[in-house]
Amino acid sequence: MTALPVLRPSRWAPLAALLTASVLLTACGSGDGGSGGGSGRPKSGGTLTFAVGSDAGCVDPQQVGSNDTIYSVRQTVDSLTDQDPATGRIVPWLAKSWDINSDATRFTFHLRSGVTFSDGSALTAQVVKDNFDAVPKLGALGTLAEGYLSGVQSTTVVDPLTVKVTFKQPNTQFLQATSTHTLGIESSASVRKTPQQKCSDGIVGSGPFVLKQYVQNQSITLAKRTGYAWGSALWSKKGEAYLDKLVFKVVPEAGVRAGSLQSGQVDAISSVGKANEVALKGGQVALQRRANPGVVFGLGLNNARPLLKDARVRQAIQVAVDRSQIADTVFPTGTRPATSVLAHTTPDYSDLSSDLSTDTAKAKSLLDQAGWRAGGDGIRTKDGKRLSLTITWFPNSATNQPALELVQQQLKAVGIDVVLKQLQVTQFATTLQSGDFDVVWGNVTRSDPDILRSSFSTRLGNFYHLPASSLDTALSGQAAATDTAKRGKLVAEAQRLLVQNAYYVPVVELQTQLGVSKKVHDLAFDSGSRVQLHDTWIG
Repeated sequence: MTALPVLRPSRWAPLAALLTASVLLTACGSGDGGSGGGSGRPKSGGTLTFAVGSDAGCVDPQQVGSNDTIYSVRQTVDSLTDQDPATGRIVPWLAKSWDINSDATRFTFHLRSGVTFSDGSALTAQVVKDNFDAVPKLGALGTLAEGYLSGVQSTTVVDPLTVKVTFKQPNTQFLQATSTHTLGIESSASVRKTPQQKCSDGIVGSGPFVLKQYVQNQSITLAKRTGYAWGSALWSKKGEAYLDKLVFKVVPEAGVRAGSLQSGQVDAISSVGKANEVALKGGQVALQRRANPGVVFGLGLNNARPLLKDARVRQAIQVAVDRSQIADTVFPTGTRPATSVLAHTTPDYSDLSSDLSTDTAKAKSLLDQAGWRAGGDGIRTKDGKRLSLTITWFPNSATNQPALELVQQQLKAVGIDVVLKQLQVTQFATTLQSGDFDVVWGNVTRSDPDILRSSFSTRLGNFYHLPASSLDTALSGQAAATDTAKRGKLVAEAQRLLVQNAYYVPVVELQTQLGVSKKVHDLAFDSGSRVQLHDTWIG
């Protein structure tokens, strides 16, 4: 594994400490380092067929937020940096080195020479500038990328292979953001397309694979990029990928995906549920698991809704949910009940399990205090209105519906009527932006605690319509803190405020569980628990 490049110590030290402190990215079950049984020398060639449960309706890495689609589009773009999933350390990729000033307002990246996009154009500092300048224009699907670049003052071309990004205030999260697929670098020709064109037609990247065909809700086909020679410092193989072709088939039914893997029709599957674990264990299939860092699966409450403006109602929902029952009943083996808004694999996570214990009696008492009285059918009423909420969900995971059916039962037990409303995966971002929902079920993966600011700051997207409060101060403060200890305290404060005010109800930590044929080797998780397929081979 390549070591970090030599950086200017006085500038690098605060951020290096920040990015490695409190990082606990651990594997569960069948290891996260790779797949495949037996031994043998890696060989080139072959097609990997991967069955996923859904399609986000977009093949632009800068706009895609659904894991099932990220698995494929991530292979088409490279990032300026990469993040080691074992340590959290940031390492070179398209940038061979970088300088950061003492207050983390200026990031200067020194690019590798000789990098080209699949259309033959060269990677230059101007291309990086074009990408970062265009991000704010992405619209509804680009809110995550926009959050990573919020507060940017300018992106400047220093010379053909040196680009400088300057922020109006300290922005400690930005270096890690440059390792994400969301800030993957696309060709200038792609940047000039409309967000809609990029979604439907795909983009030109410099990655190890190239998009060959996209059939919405059916498949995404990628081909190996010949001549590729600028992989991440984390990858073991230099040069081109081993595999010739990648085919991602959309197979919504979890049982059908599992059967296809067992029969050899596909080589790997996403979202292995509890019901299929026993059938897949042993034989010619390995299960690979890794907990996702970031915001846990939970109930995103629209705090602007009249019912949910009352903190007592929100808090009642929070203590009425039995997280352990949901994790143990519905989710794959090893899934943890949420103990904070952040997953335990996220840097600066705080254990708030004492505030998230199930207490039905307390839930009923809170609703009594709020004036909601139990009716004849058990559902509470107030001023002639029923205490009823609609939870909007999306079929991008087989666990979503059964998990919410349990939530529905648990909330009914304290007098809250829940209606479950399914929308298409392609409607997720627009639903959040519209604000036309009571509650949304979801999560956001990122290996940096700044994901809290992206999700909950009233100064950014404010998807859940929180009121301006001291939470904003904590979220902005952690983004500006270059001192590790100070940032940790502010992140802890933000988690505490989110949980105590029940602005968002954490339920379970997302654990990515894949089923992989034992003939597939070195299919590895990245720091966000998505897959990296450059080093993968079949034999």
